[in-house]
Amino acid sequence: MCEIPVFRSICRESYNPPDEVYERLKFLGMNLVTITDHDSIDAAESLRRHPDFFLSEEVSCVLPGGNKLHVGVYDIEERDHVEIQRRASDFLSLIAYLRERRLFFSANHIFSSLTGPRSLGDFAWLETMAPCFETRNGTMPKMNNAQAALFAEITGKIAMGGSDAHAMATVGAAYTVVEGARNKREFFDGLRAGRARAEGQNGSYYKLTRDVLCVAASMMREHPAAVALAPLMLVIPFVTLGNYVREALFGNYWMTRLERERSLPTRPSGMLSLKPQAAA
Repeated sequence: MCEIPVFRSICRESYNPPDEVYERLKFLGMNLVTITDHDSIDAAESLRRHPDFFLSEEVSCVLPGGNKLHVGVYDIEERDHVEIQRRASDFLSLIAYLRERRLFFSANHIFSSLTGPRSLGDFAWLETMAPCFETRNGTMPKMNNAQAALFAEITGKIAMGGSDAHAMATVGAAYTVVEGARNKREFFDGLRAGRARAEGQNGSYYKLTRDVLCVAASMMREHPAAVALAPLMLVIPFVTLGNYVREALFGNYWMTRLERERSLPTRPSGMLSLKPQAAA
């Protein structure tokens, strides 16, 4: 369910039927398919019969400083989902489990205000703990994706892409390529070895507005009484414009702060000099 007040009891973040998502991705030429719902694996149940599908999720976790982060965790089992959710409020405990289980994970849209505020300490923890950054998100502005890609390059992180599709039109907009991989094992081997490329489209104001309108229309089809809220759809283009501007300002602010940190004389050449503080 969406987290917007008033709408959280009647509106979902996505109405994409899993089977249609799978068919759309295969039509677009994907060799492997996964779905990363927010803190859930329920939608993937009908897709497990496909040999080219693997289970994943996007975890809403809490960093040591108290800020939130979305972490993509890939190729998991049901028992992993249960344990991941149990540790979601403790970033260090979560990372310890993912490493113990050798589960590949990524820090997603790190230059976005979507999950709330950031701090320099957050970026330090990501540099220290995360093996991979999402650098091509199909709904994020080009500028924010470019900032994530630059930070990944500076810190020597693996780069990957994902559509982050909340509406069918965006499914498969961005994706990850491992050249020469013939199956899931070789795909993850190549990913871990840093041979991955993030490819596909960036997001835009038009795409974001279209997707939000599609979600709103789906909500009204599921709950006919919600048609009474239809006049509010006129406000959506202004809300998404405000969000687009906020994302640009947020990304620019933190990129500038990080570049300033890199200019410190004590930093190693080509690396950020941030150092996370021990968690209390």
